[in-house]
Amino acid sequence: MKVLVFDIWADLGHFRKFYTTTSPLTLAFPPPPTIAGILGCITGLDKSKNEYLAVHRESKIAVRLLNPVKKIRLGLNLLETKGKNLKLPMSDKSLQPRTQIRTEFLKNPKFRIFVNMRDDINFKYLIDRIQSHQSVFTVSMGLSELLANFEFISLLQGEEINNINKAEIVDISTPITMQNLLPNGLIIEEGKKYFKEKIPIRMNSERIVEIYDNVIYEPDSHLIKARVKEYCRLENGENITFF
Repeated sequence: MKVLVFDIWADLGHFRKFYTTTSPLTLAFPPPPTIAGILGCITGLDKSKNEYLAVHRESKIAVRLLNPVKKIRLGLNLLETKGKNLKLPMSDKSLQPRTQIRTEFLKNPKFRIFVNMRDDINFKYLIDRIQSHQSVFTVSMGLSELLANFEFISLLQGEEINNINKAEIVDISTPITMQNLLPNGLIIEEGKKYFKEKIPIRMNSERIVEIYDNVIYEPDSHLIKARVKEYCRLENGENITFF
């Protein structure tokens, strides 16, 4: 199988945790539906029809943290645009049409994205767009205001390996879903950190999440030793796990 590898980075990023509302918190990395949205921006898929989610169901996606996870909190001024507030003069301070929300952001996020698509035509078009550094829509890091840049890295050959019977310990460079982890499969090493977050894995065309899963990752972008059910070994020797 062929695997497209490219990097994406920005000054700030925000991937809202689904269980936070009034004080939005961010995930440490973009979940699969968000990455599908980024791919849709690059190739120009129709957002109104959620075409990018249909393509995502036919794709395999993995992400690697390149920069350590750093989080900061900033106040965002949100403007009320519903009801009567839409017509209020902004100079009338007593009416307070604005609300300030403390929001958590990733600082200097940078990720390596791995993609494989079943549709050869769409896959080739995506590769061409990234190689030429072109996108139909503006690429952002979660929020439209957080503009992002991207760079083609390589197109590698990958081999999918079933590890259920062998249960070999391998060095994984990407976050690992709990569903893919064998019993007692996580090897704890000194000097490394292990975080777990629940993220959306699959979303249907109605933007309803069908699958959630807990994911293990190393916030300082170190490799994780683990016994997993299946993984992909790239020709450069790197081992990754798709969501």
